[in-house]
Amino acid sequence: MNKVEIMAPAGSFEALAAAINAGADSVYFGVGELNMRARSSANFSLEDLSRISRKCKKTSVKSYLTLNIVVYDSEMPEIKAICDAAKRSGISAVIASDIAVIQYARSIGLPVHISVQANICNLEAVIFFAQYAEVMVLARELTLPQIKHIVAGIERENIAGPSGEKVRVEIFAHGALCVSISGKCYMSLGTHNASANRGACVQNCRRIYRVTDEKTGEELVIDNHNIMSPKDLCTIKFLDQILNSGVSILKLEGRGRSADYVYTVTKCYREAVEAWGNNSYTDDKIKRWLDELESVFNRGFWHGGYYLGEKLGEWCDDGGSRAKTLKVHLGRVNKYFSKIGVAELSIEAGDLHAGQKLLITGKTTGAVNFTAAAIRLDGRSVDFAPKSSIVSVSVPEKVRMNDLIYLLVERVFGQETGNAEEL
Repeated sequence: MNKVEIMAPAGSFEALAAAINAGADSVYFGVGELNMRARSSANFSLEDLSRISRKCKKTSVKSYLTLNIVVYDSEMPEIKAICDAAKRSGISAVIASDIAVIQYARSIGLPVHISVQANICNLEAVIFFAQYAEVMVLARELTLPQIKHIVAGIERENIAGPSGEKVRVEIFAHGALCVSISGKCYMSLGTHNASANRGACVQNCRRIYRVTDEKTGEELVIDNHNIMSPKDLCTIKFLDQILNSGVSILKLEGRGRSADYVYTVTKCYREAVEAWGNNSYTDDKIKRWLDELESVFNRGFWHGGYYLGEKLGEWCDDGGSRAKTLKVHLGRVNKYFSKIGVAELSIEAGDLHAGQKLLITGKTTGAVNFTAAAIRLDGRSVDFAPKSSIVSVSVPEKVRMNDLIYLLVERVFGQETGNAEEL
């Protein structure tokens, strides 16, 4: 059976920890501004590479650095410096589409993955890029029969990368979709001089637009849909078909998302892949995974996508998230008592009731979800702790001083959310 790798996004140390804790086999991330999430993700610094590499190696997780933008001559010294630092730090590979980046990384022995920006749609393209790369990220617009044909061709013709191993195929499995072909959009560049192909997209496609009759001045608003803003891709319903096609890597989109989003999405797809492998991929499990995926950031889901031969036409009802759960800042962790699995919490921004659901996030902790089944205040068991209290609660995993605490609340659409944030 083909070994399937779950690749999770890491836009912060919190998200990195969450991905690892949720069972990711690999993570992908950017440093500085020479990547496709330069605007939307905090990104890491060059100095962070060694720390990321150590953390990943300690947990047997592969680390992939994104250098997947269009590169200008003036930026080549920086590109080379980043590649050199990645090589020294032991980063597993770089993800790139610009041939200058690909060529330099290859010249110093740094493994390369060909980015979706290269728009690989056929076996001949795979053969060409195999002289440089070990992994091919296929275009998002391919159907499953087309993907199967490419995978079968790799096997049949024994297409190998520089290592001598057969090249592996990677596809996007979950997350945001661009209205343009493989993300090659020029709308943001045309309106704001901020190129999506340089990681600076302002996502003006996600907005509501009016159609104006230039002769009469009459205006029409396209009803109920953001007609350039696709719903998010979700493949959990037909993941068995995707895995049966022979792909090796499932990429989960979301380098601009929170640690709790990364944890939830990674955990669901990890469980789904394992269920497929042990023949327990069932409708009941799919329903549970969907409920969990709908609890975190999403723009509504397109179940099927191009993979099932569907035309792009699943548009967002609005530009924001449809997450069913929101988080409200509650406080921070003071101490953790490892022998008894209890944390001391400062309740700073509201009240806490027994039975409420909490989320704790931190750079090393990642994301921990649990229910405050019992609360201790001043040495007594209580059902309620007011704002400004210091309380103790049992937690299922290790947490750390100054980790942030959030109250998880069910979202009621149409009502004001106050200081609540989307997961």
